[in-house]
Amino acid sequence: MRDKFNEALKTAMKAGDKRQVSTLRLILSALKDRDIEARGLGKEPTSADEILQLLQKMIKQRNDSIEAFDKAGRVELANQEREEKAIIEAYLPQQMNADDVRAAAKAAVAAVSAASVKDMGKVMTELKTKYAGRMDFAKANAVVKELLTQ
Repeated sequence: MRDKFNEALKTAMKAGDKRQVSTLRLILSALKDRDIEARGLGKEPTSADEILQLLQKMIKQRNDSIEAFDKAGRVELANQEREEKAIIEAYLPQQMNADDVRAAAKAAVAAVSAASVKDMGKVMTELKTKYAGRMDFAKANAVVKELLTQ
């Protein structure tokens, strides 16, 4: 994936797409920070799944910013965040639909033998391990909570 980001950055620079260039630089910077942190802890460089989780986190940050800018009436900044979000989303695999999320949540609940809301952390860990980058975990969290409170 790193090579994909670097190639996309070169292409965007040649095309003069400033938004694409700045967003890709943000992604590469976050990856480098993650690698440096891992090296300091004696871990391996960031894996593909961790990269997907990082991209998901960046999208969540963009969503929060969009909401805040919209509330404050800062349309130009909200639009900028939307553009960045679209660029980041282009590097994620196809997102799961609501039915697939529900099925995956049921499977994860069964896999960890979750019985109550206290087991929610185990279920979410299972989902994050298997579906990093393909699932909106905020929505999955609500589905898991619903399944465990029945």
